[in-house]
Amino acid sequence: MNNENLLNNNIDVSLNNNLNNSLEIKQNSFLQGTLGKAINNGVNIGLRYLLPNWAEDKVIELKDNLLNFGLKEGISKTIQSVIETGKSAIGIVTGNFENVNQINEAVKNGGIIDTFSEVFDQVLKNLYSSGRINSTTYNLIQNGKNSILNNVEKNIESNLTNQINISKKLEKHISNWKESFSKKDFENMEKEYKKIKIDLKELLPIENTINNARNIEILHNLIKNNGQDFNLTQEEMELANKLSLN
Repeated sequence: MNNENLLNNNIDVSLNNNLNNSLEIKQNSFLQGTLGKAINNGVNIGLRYLLPNWAEDKVIELKDNLLNFGLKEGISKTIQSVIETGKSAIGIVTGNFENVNQINEAVKNGGIIDTFSEVFDQVLKNLYSSGRINSTTYNLIQNGKNSILNNVEKNIESNLTNQINISKKLEKHISNWKESFSKKDFENMEKEYKKIKIDLKELLPIENTINNARNIEILHNLIKNNGQDFNLTQEEMELANKLSLN
C-alpha cells in the first residue's frame, strides 16, 4: 500500500471512529433524558401513593430533598451502569445500538430496577441521617419502596414500548414515502416526509435510520426545489447517495 492510500485509509478509519463515538454520545444522552424522566416520574407517583395525606408542597419538598441528597446523580449513574452492563450482556461491541429492540434487551439485562433500588436505599439513609425526615417517614417510605419501584418499572417499560412503536411507525412512513416516490406522487411524499421528521425527533438515534432519513430528506428537497420535477440529473442522484452516507 502506497503512502497516499495508507493516509486515505487512516482518514477513513478516523472518520468512522468519530461517527461511532458521536452516535454513542447521542444515544447515551437520549437514554439519560428519556429513562431519567421515566424514573423521576415513577418516584413521583410512588411517593404520592405512599403519602396520600401529605400536602402537595410537602411531597415536592421531599422529592427535592431526595434529589439534593444524591438521587439526581444516582439516577444518572444507574442509567449509565445499565447501558454498559446491558450492552455487554447482549454482545454489543461497536458501542452503538443498532435498533430499538437492542435497547429494550439491554435495559432488561442491565438490572435497572435492582441498581436503582440500591441507589434509593442509600439516598433515603442520607436524608434520614441529615435530619430532613424523621424515623416514621423513613420507615414508611422504606417499607413501601416496592410501590415506588413498581411505578419506575412500569414507566420504563412504557417508555421502551413507545420507542418500539415509534420505530415501527417510522419504518412505515419511510416505506410509504418510497412508494410515493416511485409513483412520483409528491403530495403524499410531502405528508409522509413531515411524519418522518416528527418521528425522528422522538426516536433514539440509530445509524441506519438516520442514513435512510437523510437520504429521503436530500431527495425530497431536491425534487421540491426543482418545482416537483422528478427528472433528477445523474449528478444529483449521485450527490444524494453520497450525502446520505455522511
